[in-house]
Amino acid sequence: MYYGVPSVSPGAHAARPLPTAVLYPSGGTAILPPPSADPSFLPRRQRAVARVPYRFAAPAAAPASRCSPAPDCMLINLLPDFLAVLESADRVGAYHRYVEQHRSLLHAYWNNYVVEPDGANYDDVVRATMQADYGDLAAMLARIDVVTLAHAAELRCRELLAADASVDVVLMVGVGAANAGELVVDGRGIAFVCLEHFTGVANPTTQGLGLEPELIPLWLGHEIAHAVRYTSPASRSEMRTLVAEAGGYYSYWETARRAPLRELLVNEGLAVQVSQAVSPGHATWEYFGYARRQFARVRELEPLIVRALGEDLDRSGLGLRLKYLSDGMSDEARTVDGRYVLPERSGYYVGARMVEAAIAQRGLAWAVRASAAELSEIGRADAASA
Repeated sequence: MYYGVPSVSPGAHAARPLPTAVLYPSGGTAILPPPSADPSFLPRRQRAVARVPYRFAAPAAAPASRCSPAPDCMLINLLPDFLAVLESADRVGAYHRYVEQHRSLLHAYWNNYVVEPDGANYDDVVRATMQADYGDLAAMLARIDVVTLAHAAELRCRELLAADASVDVVLMVGVGAANAGELVVDGRGIAFVCLEHFTGVANPTTQGLGLEPELIPLWLGHEIAHAVRYTSPASRSEMRTLVAEAGGYYSYWETARRAPLRELLVNEGLAVQVSQAVSPGHATWEYFGYARRQFARVRELEPLIVRALGEDLDRSGLGLRLKYLSDGMSDEARTVDGRYVLPERSGYYVGARMVEAAIAQRGLAWAVRASAAELSEIGRADAASA
């Protein structure tokens, strides 16, 4: 799904101190360290994008990276094809041909993360994408071997998660929408990363977030965890059931409507935990896609967040996913108790805490395949023995 570095919601600050102990939906109790314990943080750079002529030196279209032993997986590098589009005299026409060439993958991406590729706004997005300045992307590709970064993350995930399903890793340029995400197409898991967001430079023409390229393995680890949960033959997750019922296809919108909130929370929490194991050493808030102050606010409001979502854990509905696990919802939609505005995607933090006991007891490979009920039961047992 989409992860960005959102602006910090101002919210409504509490008029009374919040408790420092949280009773989790899984049954655990945690004592919170003060937010001020976090190390200092320098926000991502906001350097101007250089407006200079450039030509791309396209990265080699490396042969598909085959995983051994079976099942197979592929590292799919769409960068050479996209960069060829930028060198075309008719960029818009070339982009349409590029999309058709990779139709099954790119139509799934557009439908889940952008707009319908046959809809009224499709051509507007394409034209804006083709008019953007990709100088920052060219500079990043000249100094960073993104294929090696992605391949190392893929292999690390296969080891950590005891891979038993095919998961392809895709390097691509999006259209300013998702910076990373997961798909399932015809039963095959896909984890992708859109590299215009990982140049280290915020670029308004591409809508690039300016994330550092060193974060690519973190995001890929997160998305590969989702793909394993959705497609592993050993997965007991409700997400796998929903994907199977849809004929082997994942839809962000339909699963949001049908999956209980508990499943959606642990799904994201597990992916956060996997990303920490795949790419350690980053600031804690980066694993959640938060800014530092947003992270501190989520921790401050954690008791309130847990209490608010507790009544909805076994309910399903698109609004619940958007409220707790998405960007873009209004302050009004995220207001609880009539006075507190929950930070965007606050459920990621709670979800990560909900699965900690299961990971500690059974490991990442088991936890990623466990049902939400199994994960919650371990949490309750761990709390009872504490």
